[in-house]
Amino acid sequence: MIDFDYLKREIKKEKVTSFLVYQKGNSIFEYYKNNKQLEKLHKINSCTKSVLSILVGIALEKKYLTSIHLPVYSFFTELFKEQMDSRKLDITIYHLLTMTDGLDFPEFGEWNSFAPMVYHPNIMKFVLERPILHPVGTHMNYNSGCSHILSAILQKVTNMKTEEFANKYLFKPLGIHEFYWYEDKMKINKGADGLVLKATDMIKIGQLILQQGVYANKRIVSEDWIKTSTAPYFKTYDSIGFYGMHWWVNKLDEKNDFNYENTYYFALGFGGQYIVILPKEEMVIVITSEIYENSLLPLKIIQKNILI
Repeated sequence: MIDFDYLKREIKKEKVTSFLVYQKGNSIFEYYKNNKQLEKLHKINSCTKSVLSILVGIALEKKYLTSIHLPVYSFFTELFKEQMDSRKLDITIYHLLTMTDGLDFPEFGEWNSFAPMVYHPNIMKFVLERPILHPVGTHMNYNSGCSHILSAILQKVTNMKTEEFANKYLFKPLGIHEFYWYEDKMKINKGADGLVLKATDMIKIGQLILQQGVYANKRIVSEDWIKTSTAPYFKTYDSIGFYGMHWWVNKLDEKNDFNYENTYYFALGFGGQYIVILPKEEMVIVITSEIYENSLLPLKIIQKNILI
């Protein structure tokens, strides 16, 4: 049993702005730092990446994309003409989704969780000009540039801004009416961290994943895509867990194998933004925070109080 009184005391000590727990589609715990948080649109930072993953799945189902194994250069031949390293021609959508592109991108290293690509007039160019550090497909390294390129691919193949595509095929079906999606100087929606949502609408995203792509009895994205995108592919960061396709994946019990009873998935954004799905308990947890000095602190609170 979750001790919600203790949980609330823990949350109040930290810069958590909202903390929602839903089970079987019903709210069982809600905390808001103040009344303004009820309707506030939160910048969900890298939780944007997980929403983007859903959009890729929808694009596949709607035949805007034929495969995740298409080479990235086939969408942006002009940009790749400038590349001297032919190994970059091997990078596919799959490598972007799993962040196994092989590029030197020290986002979780010397850049300290902040990729300087945001200052570049052409983010795509900045990312693709990074040197190859690992053979493509062999090593997961956190790279927000991958997500931005995915957003650009969606814009290219759908002939819609990513936010338009999301609104038509994801947000409207989920009943999400208020959102904002920042874009770069090239008018591409920021796939890495640009989405702004209400906490209650973040719950809907989590509920969609929990229900294997169905919401309000309507199929929004295929069950196969949910299973594929939330599978554990690479473990690079012990403190966070495994990486799927723009979703983090972890075990409840480290001693046992991954299975339905022993797995949870989550979207994680800088500053402590979270959408956590716990299939075993039919539970979705959403956190918005301003804990920029330790983005993993809310995850530790969840692990200590709920994932037991």
